[in-house]
Amino acid sequence: MSALIKGFKLANQISNRSPMLLYTTTRNHWNKDFKPAPYPKTEEERVAAAKKYNLLPEEYKPYPDDGMGYGDYPHLPDVSADLKDPYYPYDLPDLKRNFNEPVHAEIDYWGEDRVGPEPTLISGRNQLLAFSGVMIGCFALYLWLEDKRMYRPAVKKQLPGDGKVHYTFERN
Repeated sequence: MSALIKGFKLANQISNRSPMLLYTTTRNHWNKDFKPAPYPKTEEERVAAAKKYNLLPEEYKPYPDDGMGYGDYPHLPDVSADLKDPYYPYDLPDLKRNFNEPVHAEIDYWGEDRVGPEPTLISGRNQLLAFSGVMIGCFALYLWLEDKRMYRPAVKKQLPGDGKVHYTFERN
């Protein structure tokens, strides 16, 4: 019983400092039930898999059984995090996710720090032209200014008097 009280006190201390830390430590763990099972072959297995991933049977569509090993994991739409509504009250706003929401099988591609599937605003041809223009401009500027070197300003070394040696070291 003392371990339970100590755990409660620890959780109380954590929650007083950062409620989000308590939330993530208690609820944002890997769900062992989300481990993919074999590909569903019957309608009952398909409905059970949809329930397992908190999806409606109408919106549940598994990955094709092509030997990649995704099993019954749902094939979610390819929507990157930067396309999701920033003003929606997510349970985990940093990840733009809700609690118990299934994670895309290729989650590494769809974070806000990655490039999404949406088309870019500038075509590849225009990107290549802009890059080539900048590089050619820098090279032309280098060639034009190559013979116009700049050095730190310096004057001739100044010696006292008329420039003669005023002292010598003699050997005895």
